[in-house]
Amino acid sequence: MFNQFLGEEGAKRVSKWAAISLILLSAFLLMKVIADFKRLPNIGREIYPQSTIMVSGKGEAYAIPDIATFSFSVVELGDTVKQAQEKADQKINKTLAAVRESGIEDKDIKTTSYNVYPKYEWNQTPCPMNIASNGLSYPCSSGKNVLTGYEVNQTITVKVRDTEKVGDLVTKVGAASVSNISGVEFTVDDREKYVAEARAEAIAEAKVKAKELAKQLGVRLGKMMYYNENGNYPMYYGEGMGGGAKDMAVSSVAPVRAELPTGESKITSDVSITYEIK
Repeated sequence: MFNQFLGEEGAKRVSKWAAISLILLSAFLLMKVIADFKRLPNIGREIYPQSTIMVSGKGEAYAIPDIATFSFSVVELGDTVKQAQEKADQKINKTLAAVRESGIEDKDIKTTSYNVYPKYEWNQTPCPMNIASNGLSYPCSSGKNVLTGYEVNQTITVKVRDTEKVGDLVTKVGAASVSNISGVEFTVDDREKYVAEARAEAIAEAKVKAKELAKQLGVRLGKMMYYNENGNYPMYYGEGMGGGAKDMAVSSVAPVRAELPTGESKITSDVSITYEIK
């Protein structure tokens, strides 16, 4: 049939290319089958190795806190929301002016909460004795909640990058007659740097343990199968208020400036590594 359409020469060419294509396809399928057979002994071993060992390591990094944070709140009451907001704004603006005068930039001043609450008062109405015609008494209304005004509560958090200024700054904020100052805490700004140090130490310790254990067991370590990390939390060492949140009640009189030791922070990392053994 090919001879009728393509001629004898064309039919030979088609037959030649068809044969070449068939040979190439057969070779490809053969190579694929061989590769699949080679993989059969390893199927499942990557996910479920027959023998493994798990080791753990712990690392620590120490850092001197280089930043401090604290919060202050203003609470004001008013007959209307607007009146309460205006009273709170006046006190907030006065306090923020003192904060900015101490060299704190706007990027380090953040409102962390702002709430407006209605204030109610229970109004107990007089309840005279009511006597029905049959001589029996019956109850009357006991009272109701009456709206008396609104409360505005705003909390602002300040980050201080010069820890030596914290004491003076807290004194200035307290002199502005805010409602309270809380959460004076010393931390590390570039914490990830120390986390990486602690992690590297933990991994190195785990690797040493794995090699020693493999030697004792008379086996060889294979590839790492699983890695898990816990920790990376700071621990404070020192005295004073540097260890965490502290609440301080403030009054209209500026408090006496006290030294605020920064102490030392320890960041830990705990890792566990699972190896395949051969």
